[in-house]
Amino acid sequence: MIAVKKDKINGDALGTGRRKSSVARVRVRAGSGKITVNTLPIEQYFANEQDRVSIMQTLDAAEHADKVDVVVRVSGGGMTGQSGAIRMGLARALCSFDETLHDPMREGSFLTRDSRMKERKKPGLRGARRGVQFSKR
Repeated sequence: MIAVKKDKINGDALGTGRRKSSVARVRVRAGSGKITVNTLPIEQYFANEQDRVSIMQTLDAAEHADKVDVVVRVSGGGMTGQSGAIRMGLARALCSFDETLHDPMREGSFLTRDSRMKERKKPGLRGARRGVQFSKR
C-alpha cells in the first residue's frame, strides 16, 4: 500500500507528483469539486483542453469529481509536464484521502511515474549526444 500523508494542521490529504522537470504538490479536502492551480481556477491556468482532461481523468476514475476540493502548487517545466505531475500527485493524494481508491488508481496507471527526463549535456559534445561536425580540411 501507498504511504498515507495527511496535513497535521487541517487534515488535508497530500500528494507529490513529478514529470520531466515539473513538481506538483497537491492537497485534497472534502468539498464541492473546486480545483485551483497556483491560486487560479484550472480552466484559467490550463488553456489546453488536453491538459485539463488529463487531470480530470484521475477524479473521474475515483468518482470523486464533485466530492473533493483540490489545491495545487506546481512549478518547473512546461504545461504538459505540469499536468502530468498534477495527475500523479492527485492520484497519490486521493489514495491518502481514501485508501480504497488505491486499486482504481493503480489500474488506470495514475500512480506510475513517467521517468523520462532530459538527458544532460556531456563534455566535448554539442548536446547530450550530438558531437561536433567532422571537418576534413
